[in-house]
Amino acid sequence: MSDGWLRQPLFIQSFAPTSLIYVSNMTDSPKLLLIDDTTVPTQDTNQSYHEITSDAYLAFIGSYVVGIGPWKDTLVPPDPTDNRLGRPADLVARAHALRLQVHPYTFRNENQYLHFDFRQDPYAEYAYWLDEVAVDGLFTDFTGSLHKYQEWTRPYRKEQEKTSPEALLREIAGMLKNDGYD
Repeated sequence: MSDGWLRQPLFIQSFAPTSLIYVSNMTDSPKLLLIDDTTVPTQDTNQSYHEITSDAYLAFIGSYVVGIGPWKDTLVPPDPTDNRLGRPADLVARAHALRLQVHPYTFRNENQYLHFDFRQDPYAEYAYWLDEVAVDGLFTDFTGSLHKYQEWTRPYRKEQEKTSPEALLREIAGMLKNDGYD
């Protein structure tokens, strides 16, 4: 691999807990356990994602990962009849209590993926998740939109720690922009 490639930040993410445990012996790159709908079994342990979001399991996996990446509808379930958001689950607070970051997925700009509460405005969705639900980062298919939102609402401060989630997302968005992704 080139030196340039090795300097780029990355997260290793997987829906399979055992693969993250295995790869933790090979790299110190940050790892995230992805969490699907809580009724679905994991790919490798045949436990439901509901089981692996228990405090005991989060404490166990926390020695291998820096955080979790739950499907956003797992964190704040929508009402299937009107696509409005319900009450947030306590998973973010429980993960934070165990010093785990929370990066839900997947944020998209298209109206069909936005809950009715956001009235076709992806920036309103970003604000809700970052400010009200208090997640640490977002997985998005639209890095340009998230980057613009961050520039408008969270201007960079020189004293800001370079390892903060905001600084890391800004750096990743800058790399993508330099590679022609806007």
